[in-house]
Amino acid sequence: MPILKTFSGDKVSVHAWTDQVEPEAIRQLKNVAALPIVHGHVAAMPDVHLGIGATVGSVIPTLGAIIPAAVGVDIGCGMNAVRTSLNAADLPDSLARLRSAIEAAVPVGFSQHAWDKVRGSAHQRAARPLDDRLDRIVGRHPGLMKMQRQFARTWVCQIGTLGGGNHFIELCLDEAGRVWLMLHSGSRGTGNVIGRYFIDAAKKDMRRHQVNLPDHDLAYFSEGSTLFDDYVEALEWAQDYALVNRREMMRLIVEALRPHLPPFTLTDEAINCHHNYVARETHGGERLFITRKGAIAAHAGQLGIIPGSMGAKSYIVRGLGNEQSFCSCSHGAGRRMSRSEAKRRFNRFDLAAQTEGVECRKDGGVLDEIPGAYKDIDQVMAQQSDLVEVVHTLKQVLCVKG
Repeated sequence: MPILKTFSGDKVSVHAWTDQVEPEAIRQLKNVAALPIVHGHVAAMPDVHLGIGATVGSVIPTLGAIIPAAVGVDIGCGMNAVRTSLNAADLPDSLARLRSAIEAAVPVGFSQHAWDKVRGSAHQRAARPLDDRLDRIVGRHPGLMKMQRQFARTWVCQIGTLGGGNHFIELCLDEAGRVWLMLHSGSRGTGNVIGRYFIDAAKKDMRRHQVNLPDHDLAYFSEGSTLFDDYVEALEWAQDYALVNRREMMRLIVEALRPHLPPFTLTDEAINCHHNYVARETHGGERLFITRKGAIAAHAGQLGIIPGSMGAKSYIVRGLGNEQSFCSCSHGAGRRMSRSEAKRRFNRFDLAAQTEGVECRKDGGVLDEIPGAYKDIDQVMAQQSDLVEVVHTLKQVLCVKG
């Protein structure tokens, strides 16, 4: 299916792979399209919805500049999935013990690993390659340490942790009944601190240079400036940290499950991809910074993960390399209502009904993540059939939420 709707902006247009875009999100997309640094057009994915400054589900190509708020504060947030050698018949009738094992191994919400258990372990060794890089960043920006208590330990202790909100760990079955492990998380509290610090720095820099913006959250750093270089270094650190976090979390999950399942191995179908990040890419002969805010890369042949809600299907996809979307696709189903509206509209009985057959929390604490708060994943997939092809269809049987 081709682009469904085009919006005209002051500088460039917006190409949307959906005709269902809320008015506030359209305003945000047009604000981004009005910036002098945006090149070509802005792409809006089928899961597009209102964000802060820039819409979630947008792909923003910029020439010689980056907008920190368009990346957001969950820098490097993304997905990790791996297929196991297990089949549905290898799973126990009740998955409650498996869920408890995962929850005991992987801290969720605001929890993190204890320092006395992390120190000197394989966990800390996984963090070591990031250590010197972070020291250089903090050395130039000591204000980062003031924003997070025990900064030196927190970032290490949060490797291998889930976080809250829409982050999750799932055990899924594909179309052949094979068992997959899948998770969604990012750069945790340290990435949040880095994001907030540089978003604020960009706003101050814009005011100092008296640059008028359609939205102050769209403040940007220009290439060649010290702040630009420092932000890119910090951004790339947080993106690498997110990859390490997901890799370590997957290791902990596998170890937690082994005592409760028949012996199994992991196949080579492993995917670890960001959906809140910046990449340097060439499109239309121009070397650009591509900001994917709630979107994944879908270059020709590239594997990716598009999850649904905690009661819906998810997809392993292969990119088709569509240049109109800057070789991108959606990062999930996308919210169709805010968290507060979901809590007003639904109750825990609705949650139990909509997650029937899934071993998961069914209490009010995760009501804002109820499947009904999200768009129809099948419709989202149909709207981007020119961006990706489906390789595997997954359905969760167990879900751990933060």
